[in-house]
Amino acid sequence: MTTLRPAAERVVFLDWLRVIACFMVILVHCIEPFYLGGPEGTYIASWGNAFWTTFINSALRPAVPLFVLASSYLLFPLKTDTPTFFRRRFTRVLVPFIIWTLLYLLVPAIISGDFGAAAEGFKALPFNFVMTSSGHLWFVYMLIGVYLLMPMLSPWIEKISRKEERGFLMLWAFTTILPLLRPLAVAVTGSPDLWGECPWNPFGTFYYVSGFIGYLVLGHYIRKYAGETSWKKTLAVAIPFWVVGYAVTAGGFWGFMPRELGFPLSAPYETAVEMETTWNFCTFGVMMQTVGYFLVIRKITASGWLYDHIVLPISKLSYGMYLMHMFVLTPVFGWVSSWGVTTPLVMLISAAMTYVICAIAARLLSFLPKSRYIVG
Repeated sequence: MTTLRPAAERVVFLDWLRVIACFMVILVHCIEPFYLGGPEGTYIASWGNAFWTTFINSALRPAVPLFVLASSYLLFPLKTDTPTFFRRRFTRVLVPFIIWTLLYLLVPAIISGDFGAAAEGFKALPFNFVMTSSGHLWFVYMLIGVYLLMPMLSPWIEKISRKEERGFLMLWAFTTILPLLRPLAVAVTGSPDLWGECPWNPFGTFYYVSGFIGYLVLGHYIRKYAGETSWKKTLAVAIPFWVVGYAVTAGGFWGFMPRELGFPLSAPYETAVEMETTWNFCTFGVMMQTVGYFLVIRKITASGWLYDHIVLPISKLSYGMYLMHMFVLTPVFGWVSSWGVTTPLVMLISAAMTYVICAIAARLLSFLPKSRYIVG
């Protein structure tokens, strides 16, 4: 059974962050059917679906970076030796991940009686997640990669000065613009490769200072150097960051959408990938929004009845909810879609129902012996 520690022993705002970010992730996945699908891979039924997808989902992209910031804020630099750190992290993260990966392969096969797809999935597992049944588990691979780097980077982050850390973050922030430069490079040179990249070398100049490692350092920087500020000062920074970030994120998705083809819009899967250019988690707009969200959530320190009985239990079970939510979301989304309500209501109601059901299911599973191996 998952036990709840007193609020005094926890970083309260991080519990609020997990509760919020977990809902954001589920809502993202309730929006995906409105632009992914159809015979070619990309399908948007109407202008309204295009609008609501852009309007809502563009505000949700920081969900994954927020989880990385939370891990950084709590764990980086390491407070234990490396073996202890790996044992604790991988017990909580890796074992449940393996169990749910197997469930995503086996349960559909048992229900349908067709074990062919499951067999193909098992052959693929040594190399990657199975996109058709458990694509959302890409996140765990990334998180494990971040954990692998923490012991090596901990001595460095403890040694460097504030100025040096800020310099790294500025360099990393520049790398978040690179996805926006690639279309320009294609227009000018015919190739998306930048600064040393080529067909035989994907490791360009900024490869080693890009990606989620920046959020790891950012979480440490905020914890160590961003002192307590008033709501007024916090919002004075957070709102401009969020507004600029949202404008880039939403504007890019809308701009890359080939609306000239008309609606319903049907195109190859690669079109959706291109549309998501500014939605990628390590791009400039998402990074700016993430900072805005994090600074505001950091001010939430309420630890009364709502925190003790709702927020804290969900926070502790959020990883398990994430692992299981696609099992719940698929039938719930199909059911809500049949109601005939508007697109934004389908998105929001499906997400809310999935969230509540997963929270209840994860709570019930937490009463089982050794439940940490199931829900984390």
